[in-house]
Amino acid sequence: MIRVTLTITYMLASIVLGGAVGLFQGWSTGILCGALIFLFLLQLDAGFAHRRDRKMQKSAIAALKRSNAAFEKALVETRSKMDEVTKAVEARANAQGRKIVSELQVLESLMREFAGKISDKAKQETVEGLRSERRARDTAQTYLEGLGEPELLETIRASLEENRVDLYLQPIVSLPQRKLRFYEALSRLRAEDGSVIMPAQYIKVAAPAGLMSVVDNLLLFRCVQIVRKLTQKHAGIGVFCNISGDTLRDAEFFPQFLEYMLHNRDLSSQIVFEFSQSAVLKAGQEGEANLNYLSGLGFALSMDHVETLALDFGKLKGMGFKHLKVRADTLTRGMGMAQSAVAAEDFKKLLERHGMNLIAEHVEQEKTVVQLLDYAVDYAQGYLFGEPRAVRDGVVNTAEKAEKTAPVIPFRRAG
Repeated sequence: MIRVTLTITYMLASIVLGGAVGLFQGWSTGILCGALIFLFLLQLDAGFAHRRDRKMQKSAIAALKRSNAAFEKALVETRSKMDEVTKAVEARANAQGRKIVSELQVLESLMREFAGKISDKAKQETVEGLRSERRARDTAQTYLEGLGEPELLETIRASLEENRVDLYLQPIVSLPQRKLRFYEALSRLRAEDGSVIMPAQYIKVAAPAGLMSVVDNLLLFRCVQIVRKLTQKHAGIGVFCNISGDTLRDAEFFPQFLEYMLHNRDLSSQIVFEFSQSAVLKAGQEGEANLNYLSGLGFALSMDHVETLALDFGKLKGMGFKHLKVRADTLTRGMGMAQSAVAAEDFKKLLERHGMNLIAEHVEQEKTVVQLLDYAVDYAQGYLFGEPRAVRDGVVNTAEKAEKTAPVIPFRRAG
């Protein structure tokens, strides 16, 4: 529209100027002059337009350069902020790690405190018994087989004070898929010469001496370590952590234990605390209150070492028990001896009504699995699916090995 207006203006100017020339020089000359003037004006306008276009192009290029510079600046700032966020996340993770290490150090100090409960007199008697036993020994027996009770107690005390407590894990699988669902954490003590002291050996001596809280203490924080590592790659796998009846009734340790788990309740979906039937039946009002508090934090409870099935399942449900472990041979041929109110075929339904899972333990033969499937057993545990294996090189190294070994039990064999 502007171009048309200018062209008309140039034509009118040419006509006016050509007419003026024509009055003095003749009409032919005026027309020629008018045409030349019109062409001149067009050329002049084209020159100005070209200059305007070039100026606009330069302005557009400059604007693009400014935009590109602003974009590069924003990109640099974004990268810088991303680096800051990454550093903040790493710092937070390191702080969390330091917090966990600090908590574990507290537990380690508690362990030494409990180990120190043995009186000097008891220690002296132990040393004297140790010397007496060694003088009396005249056969070539192995180190542990030749220990008497005083000597074994001294060995246990030394193992605890020097932190020679190993964590073993045994798989618990679902049936019929045989898929890994849980691990049971088991503790073993090591003598100075590397001999493994099994629970059956150390419990009968450690319990009267008040040392089971120490063992449970060490087992607990190792469970926390391994669970935190497992949840990074295997969030669906839980760990059964055994707590002894002595610890459940320990008025000094158990409140500290409950406070510790209060601060670690984020692990409630991965840790299951397991108590023997004897421990639960002898818990008393205070022990039952402790169990209720623990389940109130969100942690599931399990009962093992079941001798009788004449149980108040409603009460167990109320305390938070979600799992019941029964020996496979009890389910297959010993329900009557265990005083069960129902047959093995109906036992799972009984537990289901109380929201409990049935775990068959000590499964060692394939034919046993066939029978367990007839009873609709949820889970199974035993040497058939994997033996207990030691975690000795720390949580980090253990988790790395887990990626390279068999999927059923991703930890190397003990010894």
